[in-house]
Amino acid sequence: MSYDTVRDVDPAVAEALTAERERQNDTLAMIASENHVSEAVMEAQSSELTNKYAEGYPGERYYAGCEHADTVEELAIERAKELWGAEHVNVQPHSGTQANMGVYLAVLDPGDKILSLELEHGGHLSHGHPANFTGQTYEVEQYQVDAETGYIDYEGLEEIAEEFQPDIIVSGYSAYPRDIEFEEIQRVADDVDAYHLADIAHTTGLVAAGVHSSPVGVADFVTGSTHKTIRAGRGGIIITTDEHADDIDPAVFPGGQGGPLMHNVAGKAVGFKEALEPEFDEYAQQVVDNAKALGERMQEHGFSLVSGGTDNHLVLVDLRESHPDTTGKEAEEALEEVGIVLNANTVPGETRSAFNPSGIRAGTPGLTTRGFDEEACREVADLIYRVVDNHDDEGVKSEVSERIDELTDEFTLYE
Repeated sequence: MSYDTVRDVDPAVAEALTAERERQNDTLAMIASENHVSEAVMEAQSSELTNKYAEGYPGERYYAGCEHADTVEELAIERAKELWGAEHVNVQPHSGTQANMGVYLAVLDPGDKILSLELEHGGHLSHGHPANFTGQTYEVEQYQVDAETGYIDYEGLEEIAEEFQPDIIVSGYSAYPRDIEFEEIQRVADDVDAYHLADIAHTTGLVAAGVHSSPVGVADFVTGSTHKTIRAGRGGIIITTDEHADDIDPAVFPGGQGGPLMHNVAGKAVGFKEALEPEFDEYAQQVVDNAKALGERMQEHGFSLVSGGTDNHLVLVDLRESHPDTTGKEAEEALEEVGIVLNANTVPGETRSAFNPSGIRAGTPGLTTRGFDEEACREVADLIYRVVDNHDDEGVKSEVSERIDELTDEFTLYE
């Protein structure tokens, strides 16, 4: 067998990979769930561990030849424990949704009750949406954010919990710009004898750096993605106590998935090591500072922000007041044309379709990785406003596109 490059074997895929690197270099990644990993993490993810089956856990594999896989997974586990102050960590879930599945399989039976935040209010598909396995397997009731403030309605959550009597309450969200009162949700869970799952998929890095409240040591289970604000290998993670370890591990394997993606686990290990460096704490704080600067400047331009601002890495813009005739999808498409990549998003009290909603969601993790500071993010807000306010004006879009080219050249990404 020859060991040729991708370009030698498959020029079509090679061209697509080259084009993707160029796209990332030449555009501003502002989808809140995206980031740019280091070359070291990418190297680990493309390593020889892609060849290795390692079903089971370190020291207890179903196949021979796993000694080096064990080393990598143990490093990922120990680094995760240090990052989040955890007793027990499972680093094998293939994604954040798979991590949530691991928790559900560990403590729920089909038909059990989940209480979670509505999707249009900032929740996630894997928290109980009817199109997802959770909504098809479990009975789901949902709470909301307060219509006036945009903050989680904790009193409403408690009232629903008392009436619904859930088996598990889910906190942690995909489009919620504020800090979360995990202790308050845990109190409600204790009162109704429910488990508490905190899904910090978006804020794993912010929690690790101490710039966002932590549910570790509060909630029974904490899940997260490892490729968003933490900038590690793509996948998921489950954090829990030693008490629940024997429930979680068999729920992940063999309960919900087979062999772990050991090359991804290697990427997690390398990313976790990077996150243990002091520079990462500075990065995480800058992510938050940048999001605040972005949001404040957007408000100066007349945009309405859900909850009136942000405490984390994202801003959620409700266009209905400032641009009532512009949908989130129209804004997303116009911004992508000029090189600003964010996503249309539902907002609380959504009056349009989820496929063409009334809001846009913008995050700062990717910009911050490139080196953007508050002033640069304020300029990005200016550019977003110009495009959204003139989304049919080709001249304006051409001028903004030229400025995006200058910014991406100034704040370089990959060579």
